[in-house]
Amino acid sequence: MADEALVKNKQVVLKNYVNAGLPKESDMEIKEKSIQLKVPEGTKDAILVKNLYLSCDPYMRNRMKKLEDSYVPSFEPGLPISGYGVAKVVDSTHPEYKNGDLLWGTTGWEEYSLLRAPGLLFKIQHTDLPLTYYTGLLGMAGMTAYTGFYEICTPKKGEYVYVSAASGAVGQLVGQFAKLLGCYVVGSAGSKEKIDLLKNKFGFDEAFNYKEEPDLDAALKRYFPEGIDIYFENVGGKMLDAVLLNMRVHGRIAVCGMISQYNNDKPEATHNLMYIIPKRVRMQGFIVSDFYHLYPKYLEMVIPSIKEGKITYIEDVAEGIESAPTALIGLFIGRNVGKQLVVVSRD
Repeated sequence: MADEALVKNKQVVLKNYVNAGLPKESDMEIKEKSIQLKVPEGTKDAILVKNLYLSCDPYMRNRMKKLEDSYVPSFEPGLPISGYGVAKVVDSTHPEYKNGDLLWGTTGWEEYSLLRAPGLLFKIQHTDLPLTYYTGLLGMAGMTAYTGFYEICTPKKGEYVYVSAASGAVGQLVGQFAKLLGCYVVGSAGSKEKIDLLKNKFGFDEAFNYKEEPDLDAALKRYFPEGIDIYFENVGGKMLDAVLLNMRVHGRIAVCGMISQYNNDKPEATHNLMYIIPKRVRMQGFIVSDFYHLYPKYLEMVIPSIKEGKITYIEDVAEGIESAPTALIGLFIGRNVGKQLVVVSRD
């Protein structure tokens, strides 16, 4: 490819910080720049990638705020936002990557990205599975479900497991992992369509629409008359308060996310924390990147289950980079069904 090959590069740019309230599509804009399809002369350990698929993830909401002392930096207004994605190497000065390699990891929300000294990237070895899976099931979401369930919650066969936001990218997997282990599993979600999926597609024992439950404590007592051993926490707020009333002795809570709180100016108070003392509940937050050294172990476990049809995965696919702001905002109003991803290019 000629050194001087310049191509147009559409980007999703953050216009301004969004510190409170629901982000809007107008907080982002599509801009077009030019990029040379070559790593700049003299730039070591860099790769130029063509982005194929982008992953929409709830943690990205916090990056739209001006953050202090965060494990992940704020997006910068005026620059492309970034997140997990699947990409193909176009040019490389990095010894570990060559042209044509497929990878997943952190990239820009744009058609092409120059990744200098790339850190959080994984080469895709198993190309016999759908590439889109590396935005979710075989990527960060899969690792999050695996880490939270197996590493944090140390589950045992026959335990009672509750998953909130259960039809999302992570929740749908936690429920299926729990069923494979022989647990009793209940999930909650926000629509009839999602409840049907949980019970009929993902094999949950029971599921309920939290929006139709005026009393979450009563709902949980209905589905867990003997209490909850494991809670996979995705939402926070009133749901966490109700769960704390219903945990069993020596129960475990893996705190993955608190999506109900991300758009609040001030987080809601949690009133029932005192119950973790008499019930000896272990509650632990975690960041999935701390556990990426377990990725090979995860693939070893999950790939045979996928190929044998024991794991089902549902994706919500938005076409074209122009659709990315709408797809991302949809996460916070429950518009997506399954893993939300954006197709930038299919080749």
